[in-house]
Amino acid sequence: MEHQVRRWSLSLLLTLSLLWGVEVRTASGQESGTALPPDSTQNVSVGQQGSAQQYRTVSLRKLPGNILEDQKSIFLFPKDLAKGKHWWPTVGVLGGTVALVASDPYTAPSFRTTTRFNGFNRGLSAVNTAAFIAAVPAAMYGVGWLRKSSYAKETALLAGEAVADGFLLDIPFKGITGRKQPTNYIGNGPYSDSFFNGSHNPINSGGFYSVHAFAATSVATVIAQRYRKHRWVPIVAYGLAGAICFSRISRSEHFPSDVFFGGAMGFVISRYAVLPARN
Repeated sequence: MEHQVRRWSLSLLLTLSLLWGVEVRTASGQESGTALPPDSTQNVSVGQQGSAQQYRTVSLRKLPGNILEDQKSIFLFPKDLAKGKHWWPTVGVLGGTVALVASDPYTAPSFRTTTRFNGFNRGLSAVNTAAFIAAVPAAMYGVGWLRKSSYAKETALLAGEAVADGFLLDIPFKGITGRKQPTNYIGNGPYSDSFFNGSHNPINSGGFYSVHAFAATSVATVIAQRYRKHRWVPIVAYGLAGAICFSRISRSEHFPSDVFFGGAMGFVISRYAVLPARN
């Protein structure tokens, strides 16, 4: 236990130092021009639809209202599909999810029986990964506060906004699908009856989709997009998110399809619901 605490403390300190280094370079002007000032009322282009959205200011006070606005656009997404928008990305995400759901009964047993990932799994428990995901934007907000960087503080708040969006969406998904976790089965299954046969408690840590995968990918996407001029930032951000996503599978806490769909939703919601009017 003490070894794990030291390891995660070292990881957090390393992350904090990297964020500090990024902010030093940002303060020197390398990221200038990538974001509008907090009090701006300028319109910015969304790009894909060729329309414009009003820039929304980002602050702790306005965070609840921004989350509600995001939820409106998320739950009205089928309306856009009915108008013929976003079909190819939707087909890609749903097609990949369906294919993985079909393969889940065959991939789950191999992770239940192997001891190959024991060390990896101990370090990336559900509690540890949740703490790390929360610590990254918190550390970024702290760095922004110390350096008086509104850009860093906005980035941290946007990451929190994205995670909140996914958690609110995850509640109905878990409540409706009631999917069992692989660990709910004895031995090698069968795993083909996982949907609608597990807990319908929306706060349950398992089920469809993986909120850990969503949260990790959301935070990674926000940071990678906001600091994309630093080429190593997307690599580190998505690399850490990928490790967390894989840990949900290797620990048998989720099926691969749960993780794939959660990660895909994390990217899509962060990139196209949270960031466009502020990037």
